[in-house]
Amino acid sequence: MTASLALSLSPTEPTDRLLSPAELEAALRDIGARRYHNLHPFHRLLHDGKLDKDQVRAWALNRYYYQAMIPVKDATLLARLPDASLRRVWRQRIVDHDGDHEGDGGIERWLKLAEGVGFERDYVLSTKGILAATRFSVEAYVHFVAERSLLEAIASSLTEMFSPTIISERVAGMLKNYDFITRETLAYFDKRLTQAPRDADFALDYVTRHAVTPEQQAQALDALRFKCSVLWTQLDALYFAYVSPGMIPPDAWRPGVGLRVENGA
Repeated sequence: MTASLALSLSPTEPTDRLLSPAELEAALRDIGARRYHNLHPFHRLLHDGKLDKDQVRAWALNRYYYQAMIPVKDATLLARLPDASLRRVWRQRIVDHDGDHEGDGGIERWLKLAEGVGFERDYVLSTKGILAATRFSVEAYVHFVAERSLLEAIASSLTEMFSPTIISERVAGMLKNYDFITRETLAYFDKRLTQAPRDADFALDYVTRHAVTPEQQAQALDALRFKCSVLWTQLDALYFAYVSPGMIPPDAWRPGVGLRVENGA
């Protein structure tokens, strides 16, 4: 885990030549085709119905931390944007996750997902049971956005170009294969099917217009590689702890903890 994140953060040599906007977009999409986490074995098991209920719970619990920190990441980036027109666009991402009022937004819908697989809300909110690797990866992403150039920070969000595919696979697969999953449980993903492409289009336009040197293009590509590593690393940790070899760290969630009484806790 540490090595892959460190590798993604290492300085990158400029590409040999300046890519056209179309070539840069193709290079960015190629990264997703090879590195996006829909290819991870854990996700293949999740989508194909080959995880048990507690393994699905572990995914929902750990993924909550990523979802909860996205508006923190976006607020960090928003504060760095020098132009009001850019801030007006980017702040919509925060609204999408935090909502306009109590009980609204993507984080609330993810909490409903976690409750739908049996968790007590307060336990999820506490983040006590998440894997250390989850916390490390997510916080590495927040620090990346805070510390790197605006171009790199925005480029790191371009995993959203690939999210409609994984969402479609996830929703269809989970509804088909898990009798404890309902469409209401997965309501989080409904809005993301339109929000993610909107956000990706804006970020892609920004990156292709502002990466105007070979070095800047290399930085944008490396930023997307880093973000793919952030997502992949979280699934590495889930697989290791809850699938094979099944070595759950001492402080991480164990089946039976934090669940509602009516679900047999």
